[in-house]
Amino acid sequence: ILPHPLCSLFAKENLHLMSEHQLNLYDRLINEPSNDWDIYYWATEAKPTPVEFESEVMAKLRDFAKNKNREQRLRQPDLEYLFEPPH
Repeated sequence: ILPHPLCSLFAKENLHLMSEHQLNLYDRLINEPSNDWDIYYWATEAKPTPVEFESEVMAKLRDFAKNKNREQRLRQPDLEYLFEPPH
């Protein structure tokens, strides 16, 4: 489980729009780093993203983390969205 709802909320809004290549990049991003906090720090630009994890998906996650629409993001989304048909 990631330390912040950021990745779960990002997944809910974006996974159904991603290509197979992007899904593979996302899968690698959330499964390979040994410390989940690193993903949060990279997404919020508190730390630079290592070259091996820099990708179009990481760029999308960084943009999502900026929360330009000022959405309230205090909790993980319900998991039912995983079982809904794509929009």
